[in-house]
Amino acid sequence: MTVHSDVIIVGAGPYGLSLAAHLQQSDVGFRIFGSPMHTWRECMPTGMLLKSDGFASNIFDPGATFTLERFCELNRIPYDHTRVPVSLETFRQYGMAFQQRIVPQLEDQQVTQVERDGDVYRFQLSDGTMGRADNVVLAVGISHFHYVPPVLAGLPSDALTHSSAHRDLGRFGGRDVTVVGAGASAIDTAVLLSELGGRVTLIARRSSLRFGDPPSGVESIWKTVIHPRSPIGPGWKARLLSDAPWLFHRLPDHWRLRIVSNWLGPAAGWPMKERFVRVPALLGYEIEAAEFMNGKVRLSLQSKTGPREHVTDHVIAATGYRTDLRRLTFLSGELLSAIRSVRGTPALSPNFESSIPGLYFVGMASMYSFGPLMRFACGAHWAAKRIAKTLKRDLRAQVKSVASDAGTPRLNQAEGIVERRG
Repeated sequence: MTVHSDVIIVGAGPYGLSLAAHLQQSDVGFRIFGSPMHTWRECMPTGMLLKSDGFASNIFDPGATFTLERFCELNRIPYDHTRVPVSLETFRQYGMAFQQRIVPQLEDQQVTQVERDGDVYRFQLSDGTMGRADNVVLAVGISHFHYVPPVLAGLPSDALTHSSAHRDLGRFGGRDVTVVGAGASAIDTAVLLSELGGRVTLIARRSSLRFGDPPSGVESIWKTVIHPRSPIGPGWKARLLSDAPWLFHRLPDHWRLRIVSNWLGPAAGWPMKERFVRVPALLGYEIEAAEFMNGKVRLSLQSKTGPREHVTDHVIAATGYRTDLRRLTFLSGELLSAIRSVRGTPALSPNFESSIPGLYFVGMASMYSFGPLMRFACGAHWAAKRIAKTLKRDLRAQVKSVASDAGTPRLNQAEGIVERRG
């Protein structure tokens, strides 16, 4: 007897948990692996605020029975769809509660290897256990894809870190720290360091920083019509991108790449604007060189007004994330070379399936196929529904085929696996 799963989900953030909840309702056998909410718990600094409004910060079960609003109501945490910023700590707690309530069968182990074996996949877990699956869904989030500019990459690890390396910024107390970047991660990190008593400077290529617009009062019907609200920003373009990712998928490659590359751009949430005023910033500066000498980092900067030198103890590169399939080292070389990709990103079918049958990608890795919505947790809703429907349909067809050829498989839903005989 060979025991294997219909589906394995690799990753236990908002996308992985949402998909697990939908597969469960669809009676599709699955297993889900990963540390719950790992990126949110370990790769973001305590004290940070989410850019997304409350209404756009849900993890999704099919009946929407456990929303962020419901969690806050149960735990007496202040909540409003738009007027109360969502703290990282609240979202962490919500994600953990969602996992325990909706997806209790999560296996807190890492998938260390995935390879193709005929028509199925073989995988290995961090404890050495081996398994087989018909389908693999990669919901690995952003943690594999942190980006450091080449000009900084040569600095030693004790002088340079990526912002994703810091859950606790307290280690920098009393040190001179330079944050590089202009987005929410950079601005939040700089503010938190400053408020912890650190000596901090922010350096950005942009000549000015952007912050979201604070919520207004009750909006008129007219304003709602001409400037509608969406989970990824205001306006009809944002509304279309959030409501119709299937339409984005139909656009030519060069259009999709352009929209994703230019959408929104670096910006911080509106609550940070007032807190940032106390942070020194060097704006409009390009870093042309970086060297480590005598325990200090020396940055050579260039702007329209001329060159400048900046010396600091440590650099935090809050320079974002870029999808690069080569970073997914747990995938076999054969798989990686066979996946059709565009700029390091998998080219996906309308159902999130890669060019290799049975291998799916969600979250940031699906952004160039389905649009900016997939950069945000709220994209998990559409992705989970789409993939669950596809897998339910395909597995039903497969069961009928197996039943006619080699006997009916027995589905063990309690454990989320399929036992096959023959």
